[in-house]
Amino acid sequence: MPRNNTDQTIQWLGTRYKILLTADETDGKIGMFESVDQPGYGPPRHIHHEEDETFYILSGEVLFWLAGESRTLGPAATVFIPRGTDHTFRVLGDLPARMLTIMTPGDFEGFFAEMAKHQLRIPEDMDKIAEIGLRYHLELTGPPLS
Repeated sequence: MPRNNTDQTIQWLGTRYKILLTADETDGKIGMFESVDQPGYGPPRHIHHEEDETFYILSGEVLFWLAGESRTLGPAATVFIPRGTDHTFRVLGDLPARMLTIMTPGDFEGFFAEMAKHQLRIPEDMDKIAEIGLRYHLELTGPPLS
């Protein structure tokens, strides 16, 4: 069934997340969101233990690090990250990167809402971020890319 146009938008650490599909809407099968990530931004290295993650880059240039290997990708590139794979990314250049992210199964989209609700910061609040991350099957494994 088509979704109504009341998409949830979340701001956290300068990134805008527009939630497009939630686990509730897909019987837990998928979560999908669009993000606009600022230049230089990238999350800490991490592993999703129960979700596969797929990125589709709409605009910008992004350095992806997956299990020790790096590649720089731009618009129309797709990255698939199987569950259990250590990874991170960093936005390169002077322009934001806009990406579509699909998580299977869904539910991880709730992580961003919790981060924004508590106004958690990196690196100041890493203990609390790690604690909340565990509820979403997320394990932090290292710092963001420098």
